[in-house]
Order: sequence, then structure tokens, then C-alpha cells
Amino acid sequence: MGGARAAEGTLRRRPPATASGDGRYPVRVLIPRAIGRRVLLLVLVAVVVGACSPGGSVAPSTAGSAGASPAGSTTTGAGATSGPCPTAAGASIAPGWQSASGNPTVYPTLISSQQVCGRDRFLFGFIDKQNRSAAEPERTASVGFYNLGRNADTAIVTVTARFQWLLEDVTGIYVADVTYPEAGEWGAEFVTSVDGGTPEVIRARFQVQPDGMAPGIGDRAPSTKTPTLDDVDGDPAKLSSDTEPDPQLYEVSIDTALAEGRPFVVAFATPAFCRSQTCGPMLDVVKAVAKNTSGVTFINVEPYILEFKDGRLQPVLSANNQLQPAPATLAFGIPSEPWVFVVDGDGIVRGSFEATVTADELRTAIAAATST
Repeated sequence: MGGARAAEGTLRRRPPATASGDGRYPVRVLIPRAIGRRVLLLVLVAVVVGACSPGGSVAPSTAGSAGASPAGSTTTGAGATSGPCPTAAGASIAPGWQSASGNPTVYPTLISSQQVCGRDRFLFGFIDKQNRSAAEPERTASVGFYNLGRNADTAIVTVTARFQWLLEDVTGIYVADVTYPEAGEWGAEFVTSVDGGTPEVIRARFQVQPDGMAPGIGDRAPSTKTPTLDDVDGDPAKLSSDTEPDPQLYEVSIDTALAEGRPFVVAFATPAFCRSQTCGPMLDVVKAVAKNTSGVTFINVEPYILEFKDGRLQPVLSANNQLQPAPATLAFGIPSEPWVFVVDGDGIVRGSFEATVTADELRTAIAAATST
């Protein structure tokens, strides 16, 4: 790699959004809406030259105790922990993690609202120098994860990220499954290239929290009342901003599902008021899986306080003219939306998906929730 010059900066601002082709989800923001929280990365750049090849960068490391979540894992999503999480002692920033060099063509954007000790999903994208999304199926990406409080020189694990569309053929992101053995300051080394071209390396620092704001894998789901069709004389338009609501998603409240020992999927998603523009597509995935799944209850919750007025649902704004989280949103503590949880019959979270979920990911988590 070329020499590095000392320089430190914050992550470039998120790119402008692009409208979806079908016009059903008109709000134009790329990144999932944070509920009272903003996430930043410190980005460090180095361009790969000479002998630095993509093959050598993506080979998994055997150092340390963390690793990528295994394929077909029976617990999927964010914040899986098996006990108290230690925090690595703070240390001065090691060389190579406090400098920038080269002239990269893209910069990483962290999409996950938080990273939590245990099993988690690391969601990220890339933006170019014109602040446009540079995530695309032809662009490959791997991420090496470094526990900077322990060893800043050796990656705990390197994960080949998978590309996923947030909005089909419009906006994409990358997903890397990782397990953090400790909280504290971590580093991510991204290796990316397009169509087998010259790879670039971009380094970034970020924080792993000992506990998440939302329930993690293995945590008990909070019991909370959510509106059902019985509350609105059977009219789903009074419960959902979805233009084509599936009535079965509004038949059972979360507290009822827990009390009756039902496995369930709950989607916190608002197609009409979701600034990320991803709530509608994520809810569409949930609805499609629901149609072909038996023995599981599916629930959609509007994450904000709404009222039915002038023939449609409208937000009840705060004194500061802001959307207000609904009681169920506060009970689950989600820091952003959309978000999907999969809960087993004992009330334990078996899947947690922020921003995006594929049908296969959701089915895998449902299988885990129904096999206990």
C-alpha cells in the first residue's frame, strides 16, 4: 500500500435519495430513519496497489474468538448475546487507524443505527465523490473486523458481504454477519472493486455497544398492546398506511400473541411516513412470506402515533412538529425504522432485522422460532 498521511475525518454525508420506479413510496431518503439518533464513522482510506490482491484480503482470519455468523444459523439478526458483554479497555488509536491516504473513488456509509456485542448485522453502503450511491451488484465488498482495544494489527474475522437491494434496481446496500466478543472501539477494513477491477481499501472506526436499545437475539420480547381490527370496526385503513393492507397483519396484538404462546413476526413499518423509503418494500416481503406460512402470527405496527382524519391516517406531530413514536415503538426501543422481529412461542426473539430483510432471511428466522 502507499504511504499514509495523518488525517482524520468524519464520514461523508449520506447521498441524496432516488425515487422508486413504481411511485408507491414517495418519500426520498436513502438511509433508514433514525428515531432520535445519528450514527457516524471515522473513515480512513488507503488504495490497494501492487501485491495487495482481493484474494488475500478476503481470506478469513483464525485469530481471536469472533467470527461471521454461520450460514443457516438458527438465530439471525442483531445483538445476539449469551451473557454479560465485556468492554475492551480504551487505548490510543494505533497507526493505520488514524490516517488517510490515496484518492479513493468511493467512501463507506454505515447504515446500521448501532452495533451491539454478540451476533449482529453490519449494514453499509458506498457513496462516490458526487455523493451518489455506489452500491451495485457488480461491486464486491468484504469487511475485516478489528478489535482495536485488543489488537489493531490483525482482523478478528474477514467477511464477504452480500449485496441486497433496498429498493429493487434503485438503491442497494451490503450486509455482513459478524459476532463481536467485546464492546468498545472497533475497526472495519473494507475491500471493494467493480467487475474484478483494481480493489480499494477503506478503513473506518466505529463503536460496538455492550447492550442494544432494542431486544437482541435471545432477549424476551416486551409485552405491549398494539391496535387490531377489533379496535376500528374491522377497517385496516384506520390502522395501516399501506395502500394494500393485508388484514391478517392486524388481527392479533403483540401482548395477545405473547400471552397465548404464539410464534410471531412483527414489522415496525410505515409505508406512508417512512423517510427511508424502505418500509413499503420491507413490509411487502413480510406480506409475501405471510401468505405462504402457517402456524405463525404476522403483525404490522405503525411506529408513529397516527390518527384517522379526513379519510386517511395522518401523523400526530409533537410541539416541535416532529413524528412521535407510538407506545409499541417505545416498548421495543427501536432506534430506527423499519425493523422486523421474529419471536418464538416462549416470547424469545429469534430474528432481528433493521432496514432490510430478504424472504430467505425471514424464513430462516421463522424456522428457528418454530423449532424450539
